[in-house]
Amino acid sequence: MHFISKELEDYAANHSENEPELLAQLDKETHQKVVQPRMLSGHFQGRFLSMIAKLVRPTHILEIGTFTGYATLSLAEGLHPEGTLDTIDVNEELYDFQRKYFDLSPYGKQITQHVGSALDIIPQLDKKYDLVFIDADKQNYSNYFELIINKMNPGGIILSDNVLWSGKVIEEIKANDKSTLALDQYNKLLKEDPRVETILLPIRDGLTVSRVR
Repeated sequence: MHFISKELEDYAANHSENEPELLAQLDKETHQKVVQPRMLSGHFQGRFLSMIAKLVRPTHILEIGTFTGYATLSLAEGLHPEGTLDTIDVNEELYDFQRKYFDLSPYGKQITQHVGSALDIIPQLDKKYDLVFIDADKQNYSNYFELIINKMNPGGIILSDNVLWSGKVIEEIKANDKSTLALDQYNKLLKEDPRVETILLPIRDGLTVSRVR
């Protein structure tokens, strides 16, 4: 679903920072070899993630949902020189694909891949994070939030993707549509939780920026 016209989306992308060549290669190979390539963050959202990371200048980043690593590398552009990025994905089949591009980038040694359930892995991470990006299974967004909120430094930023879910969040939600129900509940949580302040942006499929108070 396009929340603005395709022509305006293209205009916005064309008047934003260019996509790095390595990410353009990653994008191309994802579309050639990986199922559901639309899950890729892509040029415009990738430049947004990069800009946020450069503004925050995080020492530690956590990403929940790696896919092929496009967003990972976009976020890594803002990492502190001594910083780390932990990225979690349940799909072990994409591990080598991700690692190839991570190692082709300047950030390979700073990126640690974790394979498995984020619900199990997050409690084992012994770090305080400055920036978190949530882009995994939608039914667990609220659970991820509760796991990470106490692992955030004050002023840290939580980014959450797909929160408009192709516009389904404003339609009548069917009782069996668990993903839409979960996202609607998550959006309300971010709005009402006193631990964060949040703005929801209609970027691609909806992206919230939440600042930890």
